[in-house]
Amino acid sequence: MIDVSAINEEQAKKELERIAKEIAKSDEAYYQNDNPYLTDAEYDKLKLLNEKLEQKFPHLIRADSPSKRIGSPVKSDFKKIVHTIPMLSLGDIFSKEELADFVKGIQRFLNTEKDIEFTSEPKMDGLSFSARYEKGRLISGATRGDGKTGEDITDNLKTIAGLPHFVEAEDFPDIIELRGEVYMSKADFFELNAKYAAENKKPFANPRNAAAGSLRQLDANITKERKLSLLVYTWGEVSNLFWQSQSEFLETVQRWGFPVNPYNRLCRNLTEIIDSYETLLNTRADLPYDIDGIVYKVNSLDLQNRLGFLTRTPRWAIAHKFPAEKAVTRINNIRIQVGRTGALTPVADLEPINVGGVIVSHATLHNEDEIKRKDIRIGDYVTIQRAGDVIPQVLGVILEKRSPEVKEFEFPKVCPECGAHAIREEDEAVRRCTGGLSCPAQAIERIKHFVSREAFNIEGLGGKIIEQFFAESILQNPADIFTLEARNGGDDLFSAANGLHLENRDGWGKKSVENLFKAINERRKISLPRFIYALGIRQVGAATSLLIAKNYGSFAHFMEEMQQNHTEKLVSIDGIGEAMAHDVTEFFKEEHNLLIIQKLLAEVQVEDFVDNIINNSPISGKTIVFTGTLEHLTRAEAKAKAQSLGAKVAGSVSAHTDFVVMGADAGSKAKKAQELGVKILNEEDFLQLTQQ
Repeated sequence: MIDVSAINEEQAKKELERIAKEIAKSDEAYYQNDNPYLTDAEYDKLKLLNEKLEQKFPHLIRADSPSKRIGSPVKSDFKKIVHTIPMLSLGDIFSKEELADFVKGIQRFLNTEKDIEFTSEPKMDGLSFSARYEKGRLISGATRGDGKTGEDITDNLKTIAGLPHFVEAEDFPDIIELRGEVYMSKADFFELNAKYAAENKKPFANPRNAAAGSLRQLDANITKERKLSLLVYTWGEVSNLFWQSQSEFLETVQRWGFPVNPYNRLCRNLTEIIDSYETLLNTRADLPYDIDGIVYKVNSLDLQNRLGFLTRTPRWAIAHKFPAEKAVTRINNIRIQVGRTGALTPVADLEPINVGGVIVSHATLHNEDEIKRKDIRIGDYVTIQRAGDVIPQVLGVILEKRSPEVKEFEFPKVCPECGAHAIREEDEAVRRCTGGLSCPAQAIERIKHFVSREAFNIEGLGGKIIEQFFAESILQNPADIFTLEARNGGDDLFSAANGLHLENRDGWGKKSVENLFKAINERRKISLPRFIYALGIRQVGAATSLLIAKNYGSFAHFMEEMQQNHTEKLVSIDGIGEAMAHDVTEFFKEEHNLLIIQKLLAEVQVEDFVDNIINNSPISGKTIVFTGTLEHLTRAEAKAKAQSLGAKVAGSVSAHTDFVVMGADAGSKAKKAQELGVKILNEEDFLQLTQQ
């Protein structure tokens, strides 16, 4: 892993961009296609590096940061179910030191040195579900999806033994959503794969893929044929929440007749938490199902409510991941991929090897510094590790196996796609092609980004189709997508002679073309955050796009401010710094970008931003800056409370600031607020506003 202590700001920017893109690909493969793009080891390494970089450079946190994203949008084949309460993901830790820091961090947040009770629960390697009951009857079931909207798997869920269809307990709430994990046991997995082998069918890679693929069948009869199991571990919406702790909930739900994990444990202090981890780690191989770690949750619901949430994860829970499995294989080739921003990324093609039941054959090598640091060469034998799926992490070279003929790898100085110079700016971690959009790889990747799930999310325009359409000049930029139907040709003589006629292409047909045009037309109205993200501005990911949308309200206002180089408001937003603001304004200076935006706005309607937070608090929509030491709340609690009530928290004071909340020993921010005439509140004033 990169030494974060030695990395500078520019290198950090590039690494955060690379990580966001890699994890976005992985999430789509994992959640939508049940065909993981990265191993758990590779995925966890990226998330850990992202977290460390964000801790060191908080002003560089991207909108599409892995810490701000959950799951993946649902497939169009399934009906959608909107979760009344979002299904959030968890943060990850990988060591006892990080575990101790997590516990101490909670104690600091709560301003206490007392031991805090936690539940320790095995982290199942399956597919999350939510089952809704009304008047005791199971009425619907859904996958997690993107956390807000899941796939309707009601009929499939009903086929799983162990999930009651009706509950008669007197204290069973009128409305309750019970949530947990659907999984396939090791024995049932091997039995299913043996059956597939006998039928000359492609076997599943692992139990998790088998469970996900079985549950997400359009035909519930197929799901019924496969032996799935489930466990319940939490709840969503509930009309009568009477339990006071996580452990009490688990006891209650088990009494109602739902399966819970028998290895759940209540831990009274850090020593007992560590003991629970070591016990499960040592017995992991003997369990009847796969687990990839342990989830720790603060047991008291009162304390959970005080701790609240980060952007996409609860502050009171964490997943402690197990170490990865390792193997040795040979590097057959190192090839260079060119990304949307021109970054040249080396990928190792490995001699395929079975690691923990999964065949792995590729690994990303990140950048040329990583290759030099590890002295990786074509023909080397290397140690790899994985914790779950397809693409492993290269740990290092086995030098004693190196052949004398193996030569040091020379990173290309020209783009392998267009031949333009590939340069590396001072202090940058990556080398970039200078060809811009004249480089076909960059142009193609920009279109792929535009249709990706967090951007326009256009089904039917996969990577291979985009590459084919680009090669044939059918698509040259994102705006061309919305003229496809008009260019395809109709019934009149002129259009019939000159149209594209996609339906006549190999692998296409009238129905598939109609579905593509339908998917495109459904995206002619787009939310402001998605539109900003889709533009592919360097450093601006999904979360940053949301921040921009919240603060500017409309695309017209945002674009006007950027073209006039008015960045004061932009840099005042908590999480956006000078470097990111520079990249944004540079984007809007580029004539080619402005031309594409103009074409897009002629085809699509960008909706003004409307905050989804429903409350009428006096601080909803207001921009607040905190300064000084607060007496009753920690700074983290105060920010979390403000954001939960719809306020925007900024890191610096500007003319756009509505309130400055001043604690003891306030510094220059209080002085600047006075100079600008911004209203200053003390902690009591702030608490009164939040209680209204």
